[in-house]
Amino acid sequence: MTAEPARRTVRILTWIGIATGVIGGLLIAFPKVLPIGGPWVQLALGVATLVLAFRARKVGIAEIPEFDGRLSLFAALLGFLVVFFAGQVAFGLIMSAGNG
Repeated sequence: MTAEPARRTVRILTWIGIATGVIGGLLIAFPKVLPIGGPWVQLALGVATLVLAFRARKVGIAEIPEFDGRLSLFAALLGFLVVFFAGQVAFGLIMSAGNG
């Protein structure tokens, strides 16, 4: 893969990762929007954000000379935040189901 298709791939993966992270963050901020299965959807969005961000970083580091991965790093951090907060809620649901 030459540098230009790699740049396009990194750009697409990064922006889709940021979009999934923002959607996950909005669902965390407004949990009543998706009352059934909300934490599980948030976890899925967080994991998708992480996968997309790290895939973009992998392609960028391997294929693009002088790769600046700050935006994909931001997407990865956003994914970690979504997984962290959604994981707390999901863990609480699992524990309440086990105790009830």
